[in-house]
Amino acid sequence: MQTTRIETDSFGNIEVPSDVLWGAQTARSLHFFAIGEQRMPLEIIHALAVIKWAAAGANHDVQRISLVRSIAIATAALQIANGQHDQEFPLSVWQTGSGTQSNMNVNEVVAHLASTALQKIDVNAKKIHPNDEVNLGQSSNDVFPSAMHVAIALQTQQKLIPALEYLHKNLQNKSVEFKDVIKIGRTHLQDATPITLGQEFSGYVAQIDSCKNTLLQSLPGIYKLAIGGTAVGTGLNTHPEFGTKVAQLLTEKFSLPFTPANNLFAAMAGHEGIVAFHGALKMLAIALTKIGNDIRLMASGPRAGLGELQLPENEPGSSIMPGKVNPTQIEALSMVCAQIMGHDVAIGFAASQGHFELNVYKPLIALNSLDSIRLLSDAMHSFTTHCLINIQVKSERINKLLNNSLMLVTALTPHIGYDKAAQIAKYAHSHQCSLREAAMILGFVTEIDFERWVDPQLMLAPKA
Repeated sequence: MQTTRIETDSFGNIEVPSDVLWGAQTARSLHFFAIGEQRMPLEIIHALAVIKWAAAGANHDVQRISLVRSIAIATAALQIANGQHDQEFPLSVWQTGSGTQSNMNVNEVVAHLASTALQKIDVNAKKIHPNDEVNLGQSSNDVFPSAMHVAIALQTQQKLIPALEYLHKNLQNKSVEFKDVIKIGRTHLQDATPITLGQEFSGYVAQIDSCKNTLLQSLPGIYKLAIGGTAVGTGLNTHPEFGTKVAQLLTEKFSLPFTPANNLFAAMAGHEGIVAFHGALKMLAIALTKIGNDIRLMASGPRAGLGELQLPENEPGSSIMPGKVNPTQIEALSMVCAQIMGHDVAIGFAASQGHFELNVYKPLIALNSLDSIRLLSDAMHSFTTHCLINIQVKSERINKLLNNSLMLVTALTPHIGYDKAAQIAKYAHSHQCSLREAAMILGFVTEIDFERWVDPQLMLAPKA
């Protein structure tokens, strides 16, 4: 049988398993919010803990807690922030919309660890209180949104931007590698005038550039924290310098420009900073979907599709059709992008639900934002490593499609006019012959002029 101990909060006594570090409020949340299997993201737990570390230092600086007790809290908080006690944070993400129960989960574990450390030095040391000391100068209403921003900033710096740059670099490499490969362009999924595969990939590079710039432009809003606002944004029960000191300590630790928000009321009641940030993720998902779809269409076949590209063959594609290989990396990437677009809808709705001084959809916003970062980072890295880097050109197929296209006739327009050029194209199409043959039959150009004017090499850029 599992042994228990008694923990107490403002509601009274409650039994808690003897071998856990959390206390009464965590136990109550486990009972009342047994909803789903999704737990509060560990990135949020770690961010809450590092804020507790900074808060302990700030509270000592403003002489609201002793050095010994500050160090005990800070040491325990850093252990949690470094992932040493992840099993102690079992709460469902579907809890109070302010994240209070996860904030208290962290407060209780920090208090337990800090109290144990103090009592090893002095058995008579007073226990650290989760509210009065660990949560000193704070409210869940300002700490939890601050943790959301810290977690998003760190995951963006550590995972998303490196994955985005990795993808960008390899798209750029392919653009250079394919710079001399002339192929038929397509608009409306129909033949158009020639383009180089390098030019096509340069478009993908530019799309990713634009997405990265938009992402970076959204980050200043993420670096602004609600810390110091406490319950409703007025800063009740905290020191006037507390929020600034916490932000400074976080900046020094992570080399990111965290600062208290210009208006703490807005930082707690609204989440426009995250809305803008996730909008950039949606933009990235949209661009990745277009890029992935282009590549898998160009690689369709191998014999009944466009067949211009050869994708790496990583695994069998069918349980019934022997030898079949599918564009699975692109399929995974596309599904991730669809999920990000769905997350964006939920975040937008949730962010619109700030009532008076507090938005109470914070755990949902945190969950979806961090999931989007994780999924996009992993999917971009997987697609780049297992697909993009080893894409090969099928030159024979590309040349066949290029030379058989009716839209090369566009090069004749400046010389014989649109109407005659259109007649050549229509004749070639209806009589299943080449453009050259159609032009000769209709007598609109000489063979020498046709050879001189209809040259795909000369159709890749404007001419004076």
